[in-house]
Amino acid sequence: MSENQKLSPAKFGLLGFQHMFAMFGATVLVPALTGLSVSATLLFAGLGTLLFHLITKGKVPAFLGSSFAFLGGYAAVAGLEHFADGTLNWIPYAGVGVAVAGLVYVIVSALFRAWGPERVMRFFPPIVTGPIIICIGMILANSAINNCANNWWIAILALAIVISFNIWGKGMFKIIPILLGVVGSYLVAAIFGQVDFTPVKNAAWIGVPFQMKDTVFSFFTDGVNGSALISSIVMMAPIALATMMEHIGDMSAISSTVGKNFIKDPGLHRSLLGDGCATTLAALFGAPANTTYGENTGVLALTRVYNPAVVRMAAVLAIIFSFCPKFAALISCMPAATIGGVSLILYGMISAVGVRNIVENQVDFTKSRNVIIAAVIMSLALGINFSAAGAIKFAIGSVDISLSGLAVASLVGIILNAVLPGNDYKFGENKQGDEAVNFKV
Repeated sequence: MSENQKLSPAKFGLLGFQHMFAMFGATVLVPALTGLSVSATLLFAGLGTLLFHLITKGKVPAFLGSSFAFLGGYAAVAGLEHFADGTLNWIPYAGVGVAVAGLVYVIVSALFRAWGPERVMRFFPPIVTGPIIICIGMILANSAINNCANNWWIAILALAIVISFNIWGKGMFKIIPILLGVVGSYLVAAIFGQVDFTPVKNAAWIGVPFQMKDTVFSFFTDGVNGSALISSIVMMAPIALATMMEHIGDMSAISSTVGKNFIKDPGLHRSLLGDGCATTLAALFGAPANTTYGENTGVLALTRVYNPAVVRMAAVLAIIFSFCPKFAALISCMPAATIGGVSLILYGMISAVGVRNIVENQVDFTKSRNVIIAAVIMSLALGINFSAAGAIKFAIGSVDISLSGLAVASLVGIILNAVLPGNDYKFGENKQGDEAVNFKV
């Protein structure tokens, strides 16, 4: 079905709602897990999608929603000792870190334009990105268990619903297993009186989607802690390595679904630029990092309507919903056990995606260089994270800097891959491998 197919206003609106419905469960789960604003998340998912479409010349029918890959980074920043007493708000500091990660996209986009993706991607092969992704999920796993412990029956119900629809669901139900798991377990918890809806009752119907105290612009009035800022940047920025791989995989998947090569036109340099700019914009206002959404690619395949304008309609709907604090309060009342049950599979699947990235790119572990790179990355990421200090701390002059395990592992992995002989990775030769990184359940 042509992307330029004429649609009636009713069908156009219905398809727009369907795309918003598809992205909704995963997108609002990120603020529910991190403590970020649900309203700001929806606002900048919508605005980020429109910005992405502007930069990609309106050719790619992609929706940008919250990225799961940054969950470990948010947890690491929130756990810094600078924020322990509650006097400093960690959200704008994390926002700066994510904004810099978005700028990494912009830099890589420029390199893609100048040198081509093949030369640039030799520095980020699966032997580097795969182990990093594995560690992201493993580091997060304990928080899922802690949330499940609030009510294991509700958590198991959420998990069972997600798995059931993911495996046996048909049509739209197979595309939105997270949303169904959240709604189903939430309703059961509410029926048994385990949800306090007082915040929903007290919330206004219309309001501003974000608070200035959560934005980067709060630094102009509240001041900035240099140590916390630098530590947040070095914790967040390296995660862009994983999300760039996801972006490339999503572009490959969308191209395959639509039957057009979006990697060549409008080009990876434009799509990466759009994704990076959308992420930076969202982060400046205290919203999560954005990423292209596999759920919406599923809707494209289901409906066979590829018109990018329909996706833009979903973006406008997300923006409209962002101005309803009562709606955001309903999400914020979600039981911890529901979050735990959904994140239990989510975090495990993040690690599984890392394994898939290695396997489907046929990384040769008979080569000592590959074993060494993977071993060092995983030992540093997990060892540092679960050490007594939880980070590597040092001072440069009067500035105290903390490096998370993921940050150290990413930097060391890139350096080892660059200096050790035998790097034979060639981007673009393995379509299945190029699509291997997708963090969606």
